[in-house]
Amino acid sequence: MKEKNPWHKPVTIIITVIGVIAIVALVTVAVLQNRPLPQKYKYGIVLDAGSSHTALYIYEWPAEKDNNTGRVEQTHSCKVKGPGISSYASAPLKAGESLRACMQEAEQRVPGKRYHETPLYLGATAGMRLLNMENSSASEKVFQAVEEALQKFPFSYQGARILSGQEEGAFGWVTVNYLDDRLEQGLETTGALDLGGASTQISFVSDNYDGSESPSNSVTFRLYGNDYNLYTHSFLCYGKDQVLRMALAHQTQTGPESILDPCFHPGYNATKNYSILYDSPCVSDRKPQRAPVNFTHVGNGNFKQCQNVVKSVFNFTHCNYTHCSFNGIFQPLLQGPFGAFSAYYFVMNFLNLSDTSIPLETVKEKLARYCATPWNQIIQQHPDIKLKYLAEYCFSGTYILTLLTEGYNFTSDSYPNIKFIKKIKGSDAGWTLGYMLNLTNMIPAEAPDSPPLPHAGYVSIVTIMALLLLILFVVSLRPLWPRCSKQPQII
Repeated sequence: MKEKNPWHKPVTIIITVIGVIAIVALVTVAVLQNRPLPQKYKYGIVLDAGSSHTALYIYEWPAEKDNNTGRVEQTHSCKVKGPGISSYASAPLKAGESLRACMQEAEQRVPGKRYHETPLYLGATAGMRLLNMENSSASEKVFQAVEEALQKFPFSYQGARILSGQEEGAFGWVTVNYLDDRLEQGLETTGALDLGGASTQISFVSDNYDGSESPSNSVTFRLYGNDYNLYTHSFLCYGKDQVLRMALAHQTQTGPESILDPCFHPGYNATKNYSILYDSPCVSDRKPQRAPVNFTHVGNGNFKQCQNVVKSVFNFTHCNYTHCSFNGIFQPLLQGPFGAFSAYYFVMNFLNLSDTSIPLETVKEKLARYCATPWNQIIQQHPDIKLKYLAEYCFSGTYILTLLTEGYNFTSDSYPNIKFIKKIKGSDAGWTLGYMLNLTNMIPAEAPDSPPLPHAGYVSIVTIMALLLLILFVVSLRPLWPRCSKQPQII
């Protein structure tokens, strides 16, 4: 009689086949269920309506990462042709028309199926703050024209408004630290230094500031589970263009027919109009009563004398707090690294002085040599730059150094802590990204939960477990091995 081979039992065969199929299915489902899917993106558009120009920025982030860890990145920027929207006070319709070309670019950059869900914001800064102070009716008409123009495009228009100086400073700080991954990782934050045409902002976190002294300068954030008590202040009229007006106003107080200006190159000579010079709330109350129509603006290029002219626009005579910057404004002790952007970067980069590892005294010496360079030589060296902008770099560079050292109290030791930046990881430094992140709630107050394992680790563990199950199953059949391997016996 032959002994039956147990492997031939139908039940054993069925169990074996089912076991193998189950293991293969387990691994297959794990791989397919957890494989990375094709990435889908959402978009946001922010218009920065500054005092001297308007710029459009398009941001992109993974669609499935809203309110979580999705990385928001700038994908496109467009500089609007012409001046800032505040310059169209007498012809407001042109303010809206000026935005059309950049908005058409946005239509090309954002996928059509995402139009209706793409938020569109316009934030106006110091230029419109000044216009609103001077003529609120004109300001409203400009905004009305801008809104009518933007609502014609297929995006989700979210409104246009004037940002406060404090908001501008705070959102700039958020942008710099978000792009550097300092917020999510809980690292020491970077202070933000922003210089525009009509205002300047300083924002930083200091261990010496809890908000109790001068609470109006305090902004509190809770981001990624960490609390930040931010000091921020905006100085309206202390952007580089308005400070130049104030410096010229200081030199024309008596209504002279010509001035010798140490902040302009030797050989510089131009006719300026008194009415245009004083056509700003920052200087309008200082216009000489019996001034002629024009004055001759002559340069002599003396850096030290220029510093004295620039210092005349600051008030260092009183401080009712433990520490002040200027004009009696409280400022805690500086702390940590700082990112200086906007006009800070463009001016210092043009002057080839953006490397802060160079000693501060050496920077001043180089700037002094530049200011002393004859005007005709400067024109020959930079034939492609508009004369108006080219003429002002000596003044602007001197103002920046004076603002940083005399105004904000940076020293020779702390000056290297400043980094002049244009972009961080491909995105422009500025307030716009921080503004959009805030309005779309893209930065959570609490640190988001992380998955216990990444996709690759999960698949690896499932595969190993499946192999172990297979091995255990085979080993469990070991008692049958000898009988299966022996030759059939006849009794």
